[in-house]
Amino acid sequence: MKKIQRAHLQLLAKRLDEPVQFIQVLAGPRQVGKTTLVRQLLDQAKQAGNYFSADAVAAGNHTWLENIWNQARIEQKQAGRPSLLVIDEIQKLEQWSEKVKQLWDEDRNNNQPIRLILLGSSRLLLQQGLTESLAGRFELTAIPHWRYKEMEEAFGFTEEEYAWFGSYPGAAHLIKDEQRWKAYVRESLIETAISRDILQLTRIDKPALLRKLFELGSVYSGQLLSYTKLMGQLQDAGNTTTLAHYLNLLGSAGLLGGLPKFAGEKVRIRSSSPRFQVYNNALMNCYSNLNWEEAKAKPEIWGRIVESAVGTHFLSYKDEGFELTYYREGDEEVDYVLSYKGQFIAIEVKTGNQEGRGLSLFAKKFNPHRSYLISPNGLRWQDIIKLHPKELF
Repeated sequence: MKKIQRAHLQLLAKRLDEPVQFIQVLAGPRQVGKTTLVRQLLDQAKQAGNYFSADAVAAGNHTWLENIWNQARIEQKQAGRPSLLVIDEIQKLEQWSEKVKQLWDEDRNNNQPIRLILLGSSRLLLQQGLTESLAGRFELTAIPHWRYKEMEEAFGFTEEEYAWFGSYPGAAHLIKDEQRWKAYVRESLIETAISRDILQLTRIDKPALLRKLFELGSVYSGQLLSYTKLMGQLQDAGNTTTLAHYLNLLGSAGLLGGLPKFAGEKVRIRSSSPRFQVYNNALMNCYSNLNWEEAKAKPEIWGRIVESAVGTHFLSYKDEGFELTYYREGDEEVDYVLSYKGQFIAIEVKTGNQEGRGLSLFAKKFNPHRSYLISPNGLRWQDIIKLHPKELF
């Protein structure tokens, strides 16, 4: 593996060179390199710094937080320059935001603010704490799943390997043994994220349903499945509100999202069925009974895998202001509608030489800024996953 530095490192380094004004918050799914990033930052930082994790700390232990904060204060006084405090998995502590607010405000009142970086893998719970107590005191940096170019640079991944094995750096060395790779993704990545970032921190009345929803939604990534059909395949499914809530929680953990239907300038209908989309294709293919070579030999299956991989690429730019939706009318559909700064483009992904009738109908109805038929004879999916979405507008 070649060591790489994600673009977010230089952004944080630049902010740490500024006078202390905000708490820096890094939010993102598990295993995308947040901890590695801050350790790289500590290595190159000019000030003293310490890294702590709340992962194994009792939820109600506020003494722990106060102790490490006081340690940073002492180091800052001794060094006579700003001290850097990094706290990982901060959302594991109960009422963490109130305690952070108290300590942060004390430092500012005493004209001795430390430089603080908070990390969290549960985006929803992290943002709840930030908005409830720390409004105006923080800057949020979203750390997405790795993109193809990063996997290529670090591990020499091909485009096809990225489409099948996804982009978890910790799993990359296992791809030569697919059964081992699948077991690692399911047991070490997925189960950990669901158990520790959702079930342990949020009240879930039907945990078995949430797990089944994730598994089913991942298998159907890139496809539209109506809530009616979905409830028919899930035992004890309850109602659509419960399923939508669970899907939102899975999305907050960077696992599985439900793309809404594009409706132009109209308000989107909440009851419209979501199009499932994993945030990382490893989450889809770790459940497959096929191996990589077998999947590539089946055009229909490989087409869905490629389609989902393109979706994961677009989703990795979600926090840069891009909104991803889908469109369907009758039997005609557009795989992705990507919106940015008031403009939107239509994208249909084909791995063969099929026509894109849905694009033509969509263009007549909505007049998009641009339309793209991704196919072997034009702009290929392998090209798309190397581009920044801005280049398509």
